[in-house]
Amino acid sequence: MAQVELILLQRVEKLGQMGELVKVKPGYARNFLLPQKKAIRANKDNLAKFETQRVQLEAQNLKRREEAERLAERMHGLSVVVIRQAGEAGSLYGSVSSRDISDGCTAGGMTTTRGQVILEHPIKTLGLTKVKVVLHPEVSMTVTVNVARSVEEAEKQARGEAVGQAAEEAEPDVLTSLLEENAAEDQE
Repeated sequence: MAQVELILLQRVEKLGQMGELVKVKPGYARNFLLPQKKAIRANKDNLAKFETQRVQLEAQNLKRREEAERLAERMHGLSVVVIRQAGEAGSLYGSVSSRDISDGCTAGGMTTTRGQVILEHPIKTLGLTKVKVVLHPEVSMTVTVNVARSVEEAEKQARGEAVGQAAEEAEPDVLTSLLEENAAEDQE
């Protein structure tokens, strides 16, 4: 299958930097790069047009990148709490999607879209998970997603305390040690 030659209008991860001529498969160009306005077809007219607008496009890109970097610094360490129903073992009835995380980020003061949230795999268990949020093609940040059954449980998880079955397994040890201490005091 023939490759399509494009000019990138912004940095595309694993493809190239702004202004580069790249060859990609037609489906990738037609379905992703061209509709998202991340690239234009490489022909004589578009090459000439791009060269005349290159300085302006680079300045706009630099400005957007600086804004994204400032936002990333301001929102560093952002934690999103997602309340979900879960079974005894801590597995969710369903999963946490990028839309849920995006809504949580927006509630936390950082406006994002679900397309900016990068999930390697769906979140299907309770606990803390690190998720990548892309603010600009060159700027990304990590957001901690705290999935819990209730707000109180989320607060415990944020402090690092065990919840669910792990907490129940840990409690008998605490009770056993307290009983042993009381028995030792009684013998004295």
